[in-house]
Amino acid sequence: MSREWRQFVMNLESLNAENVEAIFMQHGACSVTFSDAGDKPVLEPAPGETPFWGETRITGLFESDADLEALARDLRRMLDLAELPGHRIVTLADRDWEREWLKDFGPMCFGERLWVCPTGTHPGDAGAVIVHLDPGLAFGTGTHATTAMCLEWLDTLELDGRNMLDYGCGSGVLAIAALKLGCSRAHAMDIDVQAVTATRQNAAHNEVDDRLTVTAGADTIDGTFDVVIANILAGPLVELAEAISSHVAPEGLLALSGILDDQVDNVRDAYAPWLSFDEPEFRVQSGQTWTRLTGRKRQD
Repeated sequence: MSREWRQFVMNLESLNAENVEAIFMQHGACSVTFSDAGDKPVLEPAPGETPFWGETRITGLFESDADLEALARDLRRMLDLAELPGHRIVTLADRDWEREWLKDFGPMCFGERLWVCPTGTHPGDAGAVIVHLDPGLAFGTGTHATTAMCLEWLDTLELDGRNMLDYGCGSGVLAIAALKLGCSRAHAMDIDVQAVTATRQNAAHNEVDDRLTVTAGADTIDGTFDVVIANILAGPLVELAEAISSHVAPEGLLALSGILDDQVDNVRDAYAPWLSFDEPEFRVQSGQTWTRLTGRKRQD
């Protein structure tokens, strides 16, 4: 028998995402996700600027009997608001809820064994290594070529017992995948609170949160790592070349993505003092050619 669900959808405006999410969870939210409220493209940011949306929407999914009027009252009281930002309550049948969440996102395979699947789905492959990830926070589900190439690269590595750094983690999918593939520990870092919140939520959902450190800001990264991935954009990659290279252990591996084909030389030259690179990997998507660079840290 089909049952109904209810969504509480609200624009965040200047509100702290983690505080709002905590209140949603106190009222029994089954899931909390973030999405773009403004339908504005995200262009290449400078280092230190937020890579996410200027207008963000939070959506909580609740059982049909949840008291969402009480949620609205608590949001106003606990956040000291005279009025809530723009919001609405939506009732969804089970099948409508699935269409809403899975409309553009089904099980995807990266390499030989790594799959990224929406919650409740399975690829039917007994040997699959599965990362469960629901859409909502748009960066890092694997649908973009830059993320896909990094996931495919991870699937080729022997990761047992290694540690990994996800520099600019977005949804945390790369760090979570590395842990599922055998890494003993991982560190996921992003400069945006939306990414930190999403990564912690996704790590807990995949039951790897006990092996994952999630932090905001590059100054929170300590030490070196056997595997480092920076899937950001070419401008920040060039400016941060020395800092990112410093976190790659001697003989450690580095993957750089978010690079267009005409930016390859600039990025590779920036890392040349520390890294020896393989041949670039290219992928065409929506009329653009994206590149993944992989290399190994030279011994001092």
